[in-house]
Amino acid sequence: MLRRFSALKEFPVATPNAARQRPTSRDLRQLSLLWRFVRPYWPRAAGAGLALVVAAGSVLAIGQGLKHVIDSGIAAGNPGLLNEALVGLLAVIVLMSGATFARYYWVTWLGERVTADLRRALFDHILRLSPAFFEATRTGEVISRLTNDTSLLEVVIGSAASFALRNFLLMLGALVMLALTSAKLTVLVLFGVPVVFLPIMLAGRRVRQLSRASQDRLADVAAFIDETLHEIRTVQAYIHEPVDRAGFGARVEAQFHTAERRILVRAAMVASVILLAFGAIGVILWVGGNDVVAGRLSPGALSAFVFYAVLVAGAVGAIAEVMGELQRAAGAAERLLELLLTVPTISAPARPTPLARPARGGLSFEHLTFAYPSRPDTVALHDFTLRVAPGEQLALVGPSGAGKTTVFQLLLRYYDPQAGLIRLDGVDSRALDLAALRGTIALVSQEPVIFAASVADNVRYGRPQASEREVKAACRAAYAWEFIERLPQGLATVLGERGVQLSGGQRQRLAIARAVLAQRPLLLLDEATSALDAESERLVQQALGELMQNHTTLIIAHRLATVQKADRIAVLDFGHLVELGTHPELQAAGGLYAKLAALQFQR
Repeated sequence: MLRRFSALKEFPVATPNAARQRPTSRDLRQLSLLWRFVRPYWPRAAGAGLALVVAAGSVLAIGQGLKHVIDSGIAAGNPGLLNEALVGLLAVIVLMSGATFARYYWVTWLGERVTADLRRALFDHILRLSPAFFEATRTGEVISRLTNDTSLLEVVIGSAASFALRNFLLMLGALVMLALTSAKLTVLVLFGVPVVFLPIMLAGRRVRQLSRASQDRLADVAAFIDETLHEIRTVQAYIHEPVDRAGFGARVEAQFHTAERRILVRAAMVASVILLAFGAIGVILWVGGNDVVAGRLSPGALSAFVFYAVLVAGAVGAIAEVMGELQRAAGAAERLLELLLTVPTISAPARPTPLARPARGGLSFEHLTFAYPSRPDTVALHDFTLRVAPGEQLALVGPSGAGKTTVFQLLLRYYDPQAGLIRLDGVDSRALDLAALRGTIALVSQEPVIFAASVADNVRYGRPQASEREVKAACRAAYAWEFIERLPQGLATVLGERGVQLSGGQRQRLAIARAVLAQRPLLLLDEATSALDAESERLVQQALGELMQNHTTLIIAHRLATVQKADRIAVLDFGHLVELGTHPELQAAGGLYAKLAALQFQR
């Protein structure tokens, strides 16, 4: 399986911005992306190519049979030759049908297989992209590329490419047979072929541009659907349905009108090709008919010539039709290539430094300065320095926007600071393998993430190999077992999207069970109880109390009553560390913490 994805290594690197700024492709070379995924299956591709050649050769053989029947059978009044011709024709038809079966099966199989590999490679690459990429790219657009664009490429591999190649071979073969039949008439055909291809050349670029635009508009539709359905409760609570219907309708109509223009240009291109191609056949038939009357050409030769001329005209028309599909696929390939060429801004070093096992959980933040890529002029942390001892419980408090969550983001290496560094057990986090770094951290966030899977799968998320006994133990430690055992199928109960079947406290306790089962030395708690009622908060606090034992714990909290027992409290304001100490020390200091505490406790 690895060899299927090794093709990605051949792509040149590009930054996200560079990928978006690349000019639109002016030819079909973007489709070379597909060869990198077809190559591992070259025996089947070769078999399909051989079958295609045999099928095309069989069609060409029919023309020679037609000439032989007319000149030697019908014109000479020889019924025996007619019988032989029928047997020969049936044999050719059987050969052609068998070759067509092999070509269709292998080509369709290749289309499905390559599309599956391409989607897996894309998804694997997307998972490596850092959060900075998703700040600038809508999720719905990524989904559109992963589904709609890859489906267009499947059409190319599974039918359009082989159809175009088959007709191209028929056209070349028919031109050769035309030359052997009548050099004079072949000159007329060769004169007409460039004229027939002229509409393809003129309209092709416009079709490709409109195809790219149509896919972009389709991505807008997908993004709007994704956002609206995910926030359907807010939509309905604010009676926003009429506005969203209008917004969705506008996006659908924009996609339709773009597609309409593409269809119009493509239809005009195909119609022009058919008009020119079959008009040329009429002229050739008139010239050839005069040659037959004058005795310069036999009736069988003219029949064969007309047969091959029709093949050429039909092949040119078919190629013109397929070119529209290829142009659409080129636009899709360009969009996919942009995604594949996007280089993760966060990556592991080529030779990572090993982390001592088991990790102790000691942290050191040294002169960190950081601004988010989407807000480069706003500094989220400035010269932030802090040391956390192994097993210590440290709380981060301060007003909204003070930089507390940014500390977590940098610790998890979702971003790298512009200055300074973070050490884990004395090792620079940028020198560690990303999996090794994040494998030491368990996160419980303010909005717990629950997947549309079973309870057991949600708890096992950090340790997929954990046994059912370990899952149950983690659920009991998180005070979650009391509601899990009341669910219809217990641990096997499938939860709805984002855990909509559970209350806020239940979701939070499941997230804590996940952290318990993960058994990681560093624990990050991001406002883990801020949105809970009193009873749920009591249960969650009990679960957290047991979870924090023997773990280095960083706690983000706005409610200061939840962090009074922390070993130390770090107070942040506008990205600066302004105070550090225990709750009594900070109360006595009379600084920002004391003011925040006075406001909360007085209230």
